[in-house]
Amino acid sequence: MGTVVDAPKTVQVGNGDAHTNKKVTVVFVLGGPGSGKGTQCANIVEHYGYTHLSAGDLLRAEIKSGSENGTMIQNMIKEGKIVPSEVTIKLLQRAIEENGNDKFLIDGFPRNEENRAAFESVTGIEPEFVLFFDCSEEEMERRLLSRNQGREDDNIETIRKRFKVYMESSLPVIEYYNAKGKVRKMDAARPIEEVFEAVKSVFTPPCDKVAAA
Repeated sequence: MGTVVDAPKTVQVGNGDAHTNKKVTVVFVLGGPGSGKGTQCANIVEHYGYTHLSAGDLLRAEIKSGSENGTMIQNMIKEGKIVPSEVTIKLLQRAIEENGNDKFLIDGFPRNEENRAAFESVTGIEPEFVLFFDCSEEEMERRLLSRNQGREDDNIETIRKRFKVYMESSLPVIEYYNAKGKVRKMDAARPIEEVFEAVKSVFTPPCDKVAAA
């Protein structure tokens, strides 16, 4: 049995530069490559009305737009530089402010402790909780190798490199929020339907659970 948690509450977006009175609920979604978080995000969007924001997708869209900012991002990536946290965060903040929804899943971010600290500092948002899809390296490796056979980044050497980067950078973020009692860990090695049942226990308010019993 999972522990019963309160339904997500709202927090206010804003900082000294660009304050807005829009109140939002933010949930960070973390998990290694192949942990199935993309599938579960789609389920959460469908059942609970969240908007799914991917930092990587926002960066790619900005590059595609041909804006000055997008050109700068593209050049940094070409040169092998890491895009500064503030750039990614501003894109996330803009997406939140321009969207009509007030509930957001932020997928694959923060990638490291510096991302985390910068996000809270720039936006004034602390996530309601962190949804962490915990999956063994062996299982993630098996999944990645069995899907998308044609993807060139899904070879064993590259996969192991991605795991190493993920573990080294993301674990401090998970540990930080765990110390604050904000991590909701899912056993992502189980079948998709079982994982979503566990996810539902986190997103369904306690009063709804009683009504559904």
